[in-house]
Amino acid sequence: MNAIAATLISTARLNLVPLTVDHAAEMAAVLADPGLYTFTGGAPPTSEELQARYERWAAGSPEPAVSWCNWVIELRADRCLAGTVQATISTADELAAEIAWVVGSPWQGRGIATEAAGALVPWLGRQSVRTVVAHIHPGHAASAAVAAAAGLSPTGELQDGEQRWRLRLGP
Repeated sequence: MNAIAATLISTARLNLVPLTVDHAAEMAAVLADPGLYTFTGGAPPTSEELQARYERWAAGSPEPAVSWCNWVIELRADRCLAGTVQATISTADELAAEIAWVVGSPWQGRGIATEAAGALVPWLGRQSVRTVVAHIHPGHAASAAVAAAAGLSPTGELQDGEQRWRLRLGP
């Protein structure tokens, strides 16, 4: 499989900009609220931790059959970052992607995650991805609403305590 690279995705209000190391400082502020980690665990990363993480992501997956696509969510009107979306794309019998999103606390409740995920899923389809999966904590109603709005449905399967959501894009 040739690597799939993140490209700019634009919506009515947002630019999903391919993530770079240069985003680390601003994203550390976006991700600074400990409440963001209620369902996922962990703690807010420092700018240095994000820089190291983003350097690893920029280097790409060590597995040739896996592409890491990561974007920052930019609010065009405000010219600021508000979160991230990501897709880990792999091939077994067909292209499949596992997606995730996070929006900083000051920007939640505005439909930003829904708009971003709603743009990501069709972009994945244009890359020939056939199955999209997300894992969501059963108590995280906001993320479940984002997944549902993007067309994913709960499968009833739990993995590491999270509900598996799935969307089939193609035959």
